[in-house]
Amino acid sequence: MQKLNRTTTNKTNTAPERVMQFGGGNFLRAFTDWMFDVLNKETNFNGSIVIIKPTKRGDYDELKEQEGLFHVALDGIRNGELVSTVSLVESVSRVIQPYTQWEEYLKLAESTDLRFIVSNTTESGIKFSESDAFNDNPPHEFPAKLIVWLHHRFQFFNGDKTKGCIIMPCELIEQNGDALHATLLQYAKHFNLSEAFIEWLNNSNYFCNTLVDRIVSGYPSDRANAILNQIGFDDKLLVAGEDYHSWIIQGPAMVQAELPFAKTNLNVQFVNDARAYREMKVRILNGAHTSLVPVAYLSGLRTVKESMDTPLMLQFVNEVLSEEITKTLQNFSEKELNYFVNAVLDRFKNPTLKHFLISISLNSTSKFMARLFPALSEYTAAYNELPKRIVFSLSCLIRFYKGEFNGEAIAVNDAQPTLDFFKETWKQREAGEITTIQLVQTILSNTAIWGQNLDAMAGLSLAVAKNIEAIEKNGIETEIKNLLEIQELWQ
Repeated sequence: MQKLNRTTTNKTNTAPERVMQFGGGNFLRAFTDWMFDVLNKETNFNGSIVIIKPTKRGDYDELKEQEGLFHVALDGIRNGELVSTVSLVESVSRVIQPYTQWEEYLKLAESTDLRFIVSNTTESGIKFSESDAFNDNPPHEFPAKLIVWLHHRFQFFNGDKTKGCIIMPCELIEQNGDALHATLLQYAKHFNLSEAFIEWLNNSNYFCNTLVDRIVSGYPSDRANAILNQIGFDDKLLVAGEDYHSWIIQGPAMVQAELPFAKTNLNVQFVNDARAYREMKVRILNGAHTSLVPVAYLSGLRTVKESMDTPLMLQFVNEVLSEEITKTLQNFSEKELNYFVNAVLDRFKNPTLKHFLISISLNSTSKFMARLFPALSEYTAAYNELPKRIVFSLSCLIRFYKGEFNGEAIAVNDAQPTLDFFKETWKQREAGEITTIQLVQTILSNTAIWGQNLDAMAGLSLAVAKNIEAIEKNGIETEIKNLLEIQELWQ
């Protein structure tokens, strides 16, 4: 089997270096690097990526050995059909480790071709540190490294307004572009940089809030040999992910003009406000997970895929999304919502992704409040009735947190005070010291868990208590069927 490099693949030509990317881990390689590769192959973008190692440890040696080349294997359900592709990504030109190549890192700021900056330095990567100094080679935090680079660029080009950059952070924090911009301004002040530079930073650079979405599982050990035999190369950086992808970019029209994603079939959207799309993602994708987990687990299912192969569970999740959660999202057309719902269901059906329900159940109480409670609250206010499917999921969640069902222990994973509270409250119910309705009222009124008194919502505690009693009397499957049949009669 051949080594993978530009000589063995006859890919010796590289495009001008137009993108600087902080980070070269699995996600960025299977997401942004793959996307820019498609952009190069299907449009006249003609740009390669220089990867910057954001941390001191490691040097991306394998990426250097393979001269920036690697394969991406994508699998998923698209329009009901299983799709599988393996592609060679050629978009990465080289790697710079600023801890050992500081001058080369700064030299990149002098490039007339360089225009785009991408990053994924984890959720904690965009932060300010008083200990960073301007003359550190390099400073510790990613934004400190970037502000020094931008200042060098500003000085080299004498403040030329056309030499600013389009900056698209991919860190999973809200308004990530705004957060990075604000942190850079903190560093500019901390480093006593000039007002002229700050004006250039603010007016000649474009900070885009982005929202990224693709599950990337990493090196596919269980099927790597088959893929390597297929491609004929020994690729140590082979990375697997799902076929589905989404990149929401908030920025001015000129950003869209410079990034011709519209000429491809890539799922990249340029929008005026990414916040509404983040809300849709949290409520539909994450909300679907959170509503599914306790219901499916109590039903004896253990993975998302197994749940989607169960017609009753598929119908439950579909109705939670289409009949309740989407009814609370007013900023999108019915067509957009239906597309996203169907995409989520297809993703859940992906046979190559093994998502264990018990893993997804981590901190389910806080996830319920972030992902499902807003829809529960808004639906109730809009329709003057509780969304019964979401309420049923909450009922199963409380029953799940008992830590046992049908004689089988459940490894509930949450903050210890939360686990202790549920255990003690359920113990009181089992000893006959409190009734089921009292159990639910005690749990839902615990503001330390939920952040507010959920027992104050009219009818919620009673509906949850009735569901729990019915589940224990009739069984979970019977009650799911009753719930769905009742809803069908109402439609």
